[in-house]
Amino acid sequence: MKVIDLSMPLYTGMDVFPGDPEVKIDVVHTYERDTWELRHLNMGSHTGTHVDAYSHMHEGKETLDEIPIERFFGKAQVVELCQDWPREVGLFFIEEIGIEELNRIIDLNPGFVGGNITEDLERALLDKDIITYTRLINLELIPKGKTFMFYGLPLKIKSGDGSPVRAIAIIEN
Repeated sequence: MKVIDLSMPLYTGMDVFPGDPEVKIDVVHTYERDTWELRHLNMGSHTGTHVDAYSHMHEGKETLDEIPIERFFGKAQVVELCQDWPREVGLFFIEEIGIEELNRIIDLNPGFVGGNITEDLERALLDKDIITYTRLINLELIPKGKTFMFYGLPLKIKSGDGSPVRAIAIIEN
């Protein structure tokens, strides 16, 4: 079994989407002074590697705490535009994919889609109750077309529109 970390590290000053809150992580307590460590995190809900709830782009749709936890993990594949894609398996794209592929994706009934997807495609997928993941890293380390288990669990934010995740791929040998 091989585990691949698909998550960006979070740190003060990291790149964010224009207009989103800047990331600031401050040490509040230290071992030397307090005998424990604690950090104050200040960032937007769509910082770094993150998942988008349907409500992110569609008023009245389900929020993070309303989407069943089972929707945030499952079988997946890294795929290319030029190949056949599997049915009912999460799809991840290294190359950019846009709205023109919406019907192809919907016909395959994936539980989630992620990687290099355009904002228009993200909006359309969320409208169809397909969860989206963005700012994933290390997808190129996963063999294309090989099924693996993906986990991208969000924080359970009440009425949350999105959340940073620790996303991983587990590949069986």
